[in-house]
Amino acid sequence: MEKFMLLFRGGVNHAHNAKDSQAAIDNMQAWRTWMESMAQKGILVGAEPLKPLGKQVTGKSKKVTDGPFIEAKEMVGGYVTVSAKDINEAVEISKGCPIFDEDGKVEVRPIQSMEM
Repeated sequence: MEKFMLLFRGGVNHAHNAKDSQAAIDNMQAWRTWMESMAQKGILVGAEPLKPLGKQVTGKSKKVTDGPFIEAKEMVGGYVTVSAKDINEAVEISKGCPIFDEDGKVEVRPIQSMEM
């Protein structure tokens, strides 16, 4: 089995505003249900939501700017790491993500081993 990172972009309801509306609370429950399902199948490696703030350090001059994103819809709101036999299986796993109900995106990336 290989490890894959699923990066979540966009969507209306994020972990930071889950207490603001019933829709957000329901959405967070859908996320919990999805992750519990993956955990029961033994494919969930780890997961964390990200706060909607940050800094970006760029280039040789190490210029610091506010915000880890240009547009809110491109903000990485969190990630899940899963085990799958290949990228196609990881993509199929990603299709269960509740972010699609809010018109969000999932980027599926294989994690490269750093052998030393």
